[in-house]
Amino acid sequence: MLDINLIKSNPDMLHIALKNRNTEDITDKLLTLHNEYLAFVNELQNLREQRNRLTELFAAAKKSKDDTSNLSERLADIKQAILDITPKMDESKIAYEKLLVSIPNIPSDDCPIGGNESANKVLKKVGKIKNFDFKPKEHYELGGKLMDFEHAVKIAGSRFVFLFGDLARLERALAQFMLDCHRKNGYTEVYAPLLLSEQAMFGTGQLPKFEADLFKTTVNSYLIPTAEASLTNIYNNEILKEEDLPLRFTAYTPCFRSEAGASGRDTSGMIRQHQFGKVELVSITIPEQSKNEHERMTLCAEEILEKLDLPYQRVLLSTGDMGFSSEKTYDLEVWLPGQNKYREISSCSNCNSFQARRMNTRFKSKTTGKNEFVNTLNGSGVAVGRCLVAVIENYQQNDGTILVPDVLQSYMGGIQKIEPGV
Repeated sequence: MLDINLIKSNPDMLHIALKNRNTEDITDKLLTLHNEYLAFVNELQNLREQRNRLTELFAAAKKSKDDTSNLSERLADIKQAILDITPKMDESKIAYEKLLVSIPNIPSDDCPIGGNESANKVLKKVGKIKNFDFKPKEHYELGGKLMDFEHAVKIAGSRFVFLFGDLARLERALAQFMLDCHRKNGYTEVYAPLLLSEQAMFGTGQLPKFEADLFKTTVNSYLIPTAEASLTNIYNNEILKEEDLPLRFTAYTPCFRSEAGASGRDTSGMIRQHQFGKVELVSITIPEQSKNEHERMTLCAEEILEKLDLPYQRVLLSTGDMGFSSEKTYDLEVWLPGQNKYREISSCSNCNSFQARRMNTRFKSKTTGKNEFVNTLNGSGVAVGRCLVAVIENYQQNDGTILVPDVLQSYMGGIQKIEPGV
C-alpha cells in the first residue's frame, strides 16, 4: 500500500507509474475521494467542538438556574448532525481506502518501461546449454511409470500429478538440498502455516485484488499461493528492533494456485499446476538495506541453479510485467531443452515498504527514534516442481534414463541414475 501523503504531494509520480504499469490511472479519483473524506473529518471535528462548548455552557447555565431551552435545542441539533455525518464519513473512508489498496507499487527507476514481458531485459546468461546428439524430450515424455497425470486427473482434476519412486525421492532431495544451501547462507528454516486469514492475505497483497487466484476454504481462510504470505506476515502489526534486522527466513511448502486466466497455457506436464512445491526466501530489513538484500537474495537463488549445473538467465522485469507488490523484480529463467527455451523458475522481488504498510510492520529507528515501516523482500529459492522439470530435461539420456546431478546423489542414497521405464 502506498502512502497517501506521498501521492498527494506528488500526484504526477503516480500518474506516470500507473501509465508505465499499463494500469488504469485512478490518481485523480483517489485524490477526490480522499479530499471528500477529509472534508467529512473536518466537519465532524467542528461539530464535536461545538457540542463540547455548548455542553459546558449548558452545564454552567443549569448550575446558575438560567433558561437552558435554547441551548438544549442547539445541542440536540448538533448531536443529530453528528449522527447524520458519521456514517457518511465512514462510507467515504471505505471508498477511498478501497481504491488506495488497489494501486500497485511504484516501480523502481531502473526498471525497463513496457506494458508486458516483451520489454523485460536479460541481464546475464549463466551456464552452457548442452548439445544433445538426439532430439531432447519434454519432462512428461520422460517420466514414464514414475509420473502419472491420468490417475491424478481422475481423483483431483486437471493440473495435478502423481510422482512415484525415484522421481518422488528426487523432488524431496531437491527441496532438502535447497534448504541446506539457504541455511548456510544465513536463512532460518521455518515450518509455516499453509492456511492463512484474510488479514494475512491482504498484508502481502494477495487480497483483495487476486482473490480469483486463491483457494478459499469453508472457514474463510485461504490456502497459501506461496510461503511468502506466511513468512512475510510473521510480524504483522508488530514493532521490531533495528538491531534485529535483517531477518531472513526460508521454508519449503506446497503452494496452491487456481491459475485463473491460465486456460490453455501449459496444459501438458508440470509447468503450471494447482499444487506445487517451492522453497521460499523472505527478508525483512530497514529501508537502507533492501537494495543490497535484493541482490543478495537473487544470488542465493542463482547458487541453487549453478550447483545443479542448470543453464539460466537473469531477467529484469519491465514495469508492466512485475507483480502487484513489487518495486523491482528479477526473474531467473532456467533452460528447458525439451521446450528449447528458458522458463521462469524464480522471482526475487523488493517490495520496499508496500507490504509493511498493509501489515503495519515497523521498526524503531535508531537514527530518528521513530517507528518506521520495514522493507520486505521475497524470492523463490527455487520452485521445486519446475526445478525437477529442469533436472529431468537437462540430465536426460538417449536411452530414456535420467542422471542424478552430483550434488543430489547423497540425498538420493547414492543413486546416480533414474530409470522411469515405459
